[in-house]
Amino acid sequence: MSQTFGARSTTDEVLEGFDLRGKRVLVTGVSAGLGVETARALAARGAHVIGAARDLAKARRATAGVRGIELIELDLASLASARAAAEALLDDGQILDLVIANAGVMACPKGVTADGFETQFGTNHLGHFVFVNRIAPLLRRGARFVSLASSGHRVADVDLDDPGFKRTEYKEFVAYGRSKTANILFAVEFDRRFRDRGIRAAAVHPGVIQTELSRHTTQEAIEEVIRTYDAPRPDGVATLEFKSIPQGAATSVWAGVAAKADEIGGRYCEDCRVAEVNDAPGLRQGVRSYALDPERAKALWAKSEEMVGQRF
Repeated sequence: MSQTFGARSTTDEVLEGFDLRGKRVLVTGVSAGLGVETARALAARGAHVIGAARDLAKARRATAGVRGIELIELDLASLASARAAAEALLDDGQILDLVIANAGVMACPKGVTADGFETQFGTNHLGHFVFVNRIAPLLRRGARFVSLASSGHRVADVDLDDPGFKRTEYKEFVAYGRSKTANILFAVEFDRRFRDRGIRAAAVHPGVIQTELSRHTTQEAIEEVIRTYDAPRPDGVATLEFKSIPQGAATSVWAGVAAKADEIGGRYCEDCRVAEVNDAPGLRQGVRSYALDPERAKALWAKSEEMVGQRF
């Protein structure tokens, strides 16, 4: 189980040799892409997977070949839906070994959620913030929480004074970057709060993958992202390459199952390893120091509680 993995590793390679029978895993966003592959790989090792999705009909079609999965409805753009889904799980009362917050939106036009929050911050962060905190009592000792972030966090820190772009010009990738930084900071503070219970949390960057997540993104925007990745590329370093979906989901299952808990707790992972802090310009690799700042994580938690009207 100590094998070293990397950017080209797949979910099946990372999970080879693991027997997950008796484990209960929850994955959000199982209607397409990384969520479906994550659920498939975990279920193939015997885990009972609870797949959460906004569109259950689409999720049923997408997971038709996945054995050992049950589906629940969860619209992360609605706090009422997040709370209802959590309450149903709490009423059921069955313990969870792993939660992977995979669902999200990327670089969408300016809009608001059902509760009036900026769409990307509200969906990617606040929806998961409420849902995961509500189901936290179900996490057994030794459980893990994996929050999917992105190298896009390197575009922007969270803005706790103007999370809704009321005074700031809205830019799709800035909003995305803020929400992905929030995903990391949420994992940092969740880990601090729960590690004494033996529960660890980590954020992961899956890599650059062409999935439905990029449905709002123009070809010009994609090309600009590639140029941004490659602009600070040192001599001898390969140009940006897209990952396959099994490669993209590998870091999620690595952090959730294969890595040592103390290794990944409160950290940001990429390419099936813990990333180094890197504040240099560009999107290429590493985690910005602001995304791991424990005080920033505490401040975001407090701001999030204020926004959703609930303390955790």
